[in-house]
Amino acid sequence: MKLFSVDSPVYKFLSKFLDVVKLNFFWILFSIPVITVGASTVAAMSVGLKMVDDEEGYIGKNFLKAFKENWKLGTILWMITVVAVYAIYLDFQLFEAVENNPIIFLIIGMASIALAVAALIYSYPLTARYENTLINTIQNSINISRKYLGNTLLLVIILAVEYIVFNFNKTMLFFGIILGPGFMIFTIAAFSKRIFQKIEKEPGSTTNRN
Repeated sequence: MKLFSVDSPVYKFLSKFLDVVKLNFFWILFSIPVITVGASTVAAMSVGLKMVDDEEGYIGKNFLKAFKENWKLGTILWMITVVAVYAIYLDFQLFEAVENNPIIFLIIGMASIALAVAALIYSYPLTARYENTLINTIQNSINISRKYLGNTLLLVIILAVEYIVFNFNKTMLFFGIILGPGFMIFTIAAFSKRIFQKIEKEPGSTTNRN
């Protein structure tokens, strides 16, 4: 087997690497207006879910299609994400500002982080893969986080490590710009796809794909 033949591990790795770079480019391009970050993330997640099993085809075409189909739910989900993050930020600001018994703000802040992660970490891939209401999508994300707690904790740890690595120094920050978001989206997609496939095989599963 030749080193760079289409069936070689090296070729497959480089091909997947370039796909992630392309995915990252489209995510950044369509996120520039800021308000479209949610729709862009859902679109990238849709492509990422297909990339896990080499089903993505033309990345740009599939990204644009998913962006158009999910822009409304993606935008609302992004607004919820922003509000959740800002509320957590304010809570920790109060924790630092209040002198008398601020521990309650720390507890609320940590609980809020756990709830936000559970509610949102699978919401974007769920929106990308299934047709559902936003409320049901968020509830399903919480249920999946609870049922697959070990997988979810491992996913959060890996994402944290990726974030730290891509922000380690100026050189890694450069790679973080051209690769980071796409790489993290693909990581979430890979974990989510395997969990979704398990759920779809469960007796009585009524999930509907996009």
